[in-house]
Amino acid sequence: MTKIFYLGGHFVQFRSQLKKQHILLISFFLPILIMGAYFAYRSMAPFGKSTLLTVDLGQQYIDFFAYFRRTLLHHPSEFIYSFSKSLGGEMWGTNAYYLWSPLNLILLFFPAAHLSSGVLVLTLLKYGLSGLSFAWLLTKSKLQSGIRILAFSTAYALNGWIIANQLNLLWLDAMIILPLIVWGLHQVIFARKFSCYISWLTIMIIDNYYMAWMICLFTILLFIWQLPLINAWKARLQALGRYILSSLIAVGISCFVLLPTIYSLLQSKGTYTNNHIRSHFEYDPLKLLAKLVPGSFNFNQMPSGQANIYVGMLMMFGLTLYFLNRKINLGQRIIAFLITAFFVLSFYYEPLDLFWHIGQFPVWYPSRFSFIFCFWVILLAATCLQKEFQPSKWQLAILLILTLATFTYVETLTVSYINNSQKFIGLGLAIVSIIFLGISRSASPIMSDLLLVLIATCDISTSAYTALNQISYVSQPEFGEYTTALNNATTKVKHADHGFYRIAKTFMRTKDDPLQSGFNGGDHFGSTIVPSLPAFMGAIGQPAGDGFVSYDNGTQVTDSLLGFRYTMAVIDPDRPKPFLPLSGYRPDWNTQKPIAVTNNIGIRKNTAALPIAFGANSRILNSTHDTYDPVAYQSEIYQDLANSPKPLFEVQNFNQVDFQNVQSAEQITGSVFKKEHQSEGASVKLEIIPTTNDSYYLTIGPNVKDDASITVNNRHFSQYQTYRDTVIMNVAHHQKGQKIIVTFHLKHSELWMQNVSLYRLNQQAFNHDLKILQRSPLKLSQASATTLKGTVNIKKDQGVLMTTIPYDKGWHAKIDNHPVKCQKVIGTFLALKIKPGTHHITLHYRPPYLVTGMIISLLSLLSALFLSQLNRRRLKY
Repeated sequence: MTKIFYLGGHFVQFRSQLKKQHILLISFFLPILIMGAYFAYRSMAPFGKSTLLTVDLGQQYIDFFAYFRRTLLHHPSEFIYSFSKSLGGEMWGTNAYYLWSPLNLILLFFPAAHLSSGVLVLTLLKYGLSGLSFAWLLTKSKLQSGIRILAFSTAYALNGWIIANQLNLLWLDAMIILPLIVWGLHQVIFARKFSCYISWLTIMIIDNYYMAWMICLFTILLFIWQLPLINAWKARLQALGRYILSSLIAVGISCFVLLPTIYSLLQSKGTYTNNHIRSHFEYDPLKLLAKLVPGSFNFNQMPSGQANIYVGMLMMFGLTLYFLNRKINLGQRIIAFLITAFFVLSFYYEPLDLFWHIGQFPVWYPSRFSFIFCFWVILLAATCLQKEFQPSKWQLAILLILTLATFTYVETLTVSYINNSQKFIGLGLAIVSIIFLGISRSASPIMSDLLLVLIATCDISTSAYTALNQISYVSQPEFGEYTTALNNATTKVKHADHGFYRIAKTFMRTKDDPLQSGFNGGDHFGSTIVPSLPAFMGAIGQPAGDGFVSYDNGTQVTDSLLGFRYTMAVIDPDRPKPFLPLSGYRPDWNTQKPIAVTNNIGIRKNTAALPIAFGANSRILNSTHDTYDPVAYQSEIYQDLANSPKPLFEVQNFNQVDFQNVQSAEQITGSVFKKEHQSEGASVKLEIIPTTNDSYYLTIGPNVKDDASITVNNRHFSQYQTYRDTVIMNVAHHQKGQKIIVTFHLKHSELWMQNVSLYRLNQQAFNHDLKILQRSPLKLSQASATTLKGTVNIKKDQGVLMTTIPYDKGWHAKIDNHPVKCQKVIGTFLALKIKPGTHHITLHYRPPYLVTGMIISLLSLLSALFLSQLNRRRLKY
């Protein structure tokens, strides 16, 4: 007997190879037709004016896809490093998490404004390939045959995990590759063939190392499950050796991606790894039973919730019957039960949950490994529910008792993601499934098989439709019009200036707009951003968090320092276009030189912007961050660079303060204002009358956003709302003698005026320091994502070539063709010690450990070829 997942019965072989091909073809197209019909019904582009874009897919991944498309077609070096990733960052590890799926090549056929249609095509393809992959496994292993395969493959392709994570396209490849790895592992254990397992495991690791980690853990469990089928301990040890060796070779071949990525993670996401693991349950384990109701998912389940494990009633019953089926090897059943219990425990027991997620709590999308559980359940169901299998009455009675107990308990729960209709539908599907299992197949085998497919397909489709109906999506005009407007404005700038510079703006659809349109900006949202960058951006008054930065609250100082040579703002902010959401307010841009206007976006040139590298005083090498005041910190950096003693900002008093329905106070900063009459509105009005035409800035602590809304001269102040540090508002520029009223409207009963202070930029002092720093620019002769070359003339009072390139060990520098050590200044940027005089500078980026990884990959690939050759000789003789 073929040693594969034990079946306890004989198999009916297909008489025609063509029939197999037909079943596989249908297994591919059936999920596509089911979900395609739903997307058309929901008017998803290209079928209508809606899109699949929602949450991270709409706020992050779509921009990465645009970057992928543009980079592959026009700028290949940006696959390694990109200055569109905030102020600059590595992309090798970022791509390994987000973009290495070969299926993304489909997106090349969709222009930027219609990329949402490409996402729909890509999503449908991944549904189809998931079904095909599982059907292929069932065919190769002979677990099922004929049309029956479609019941299991469709349940797999549309399971609860993939529906809940449809928006996480980067993870869905794991659904496709997992069955192929499982078959490859079987070949390693029983047929002593390595190529399938090594090939697909390698592809999985390269495709997405994060999901590959979970699959690798599962292969351990799967190997243990197969041990009872190997009689002798010597044979078991030999199988273990083959498994370990082939797994190591796959990891080795992946090292050209894996090693640089691991290094990148250790510098970024890995710094947040949880080191304080508590032994406790994250939620009531019985709450998982609610996930056995079809469509048990909604938006609230994304940030936190239970594992999405719905696979249909027939599959869950098949799992139960597997444990009760005495024809299946007892050892395998016991191990399978323990593995199942381990999965269930992992969903809510914190140490195991963290183990599956590489030591980090998921930020949204809990129990990301539950796709493996869905696979496991359907695999066991396929193993048990053979054509000749007929459950006994006592087994059916157990199924009925478990069903009634489950739905009785679910009825006592109050959860937002299931309603009474879903409960009735679920109970009805369960009863229908039990009745079907109780009917003998012998009377009409073909009809029985068709009913199996029909019940399983209707069940899983109902669940998918119900779950997705509870999610809202971005409209196609909202995405397409914004993308077109931003691309047009960016193109205008690029045509006007072919040099190297950054662009700032006061409108935003997502924090990855720079990746979307291919310009150097200051925004980014991603899992691989290094912590030093959000720390720096927050310290200078920008919205920032563990995984994002957003350059919305700049000043003339930071615009100059960070090289924002061009600015883009909505022409009429009082009547903005709906497709151009405002994220900032910068009147200090109004005196910049106008360049162009397109799609209601005004483009201006900032002549005060410094280049990417320039000569500076050596004081910057010893500069420290010893203040929590972002205005003071900006001044300290600029002063150290220019070796200037005069602060750039001066504290200002408010001309008048009006208190409405709150107590009065002499000091505004730090005061806590309380409503005197709780049912009435309350506010604090700050009156500012500038005495000069200089820029005026107001600092605001992060707690203020929760307690008050802000208006400037009765107009809502546009501000990106997520920030953890004190931010800076530009409230006046070139408005000498004009009255400006900043009003804080209380949202609740109290308002803490955290860090609310007014500053004036000393324009004369700023111009003085700027002139000093403009003396020694790096004049670039070559500029790409990974290489900067140019000349610089360093003055006698300068000892540093300062750059605003985020420090990264991948950067290598040469001065006059001699390698020099890169310095890290103000905890963030790369700088070079340099002597006065004219010098030729070369900066080149190479991902750390890329060369080492490539060597290991090559050696591992040679090992795989050698192993394959040995195996061929063994089989030959």
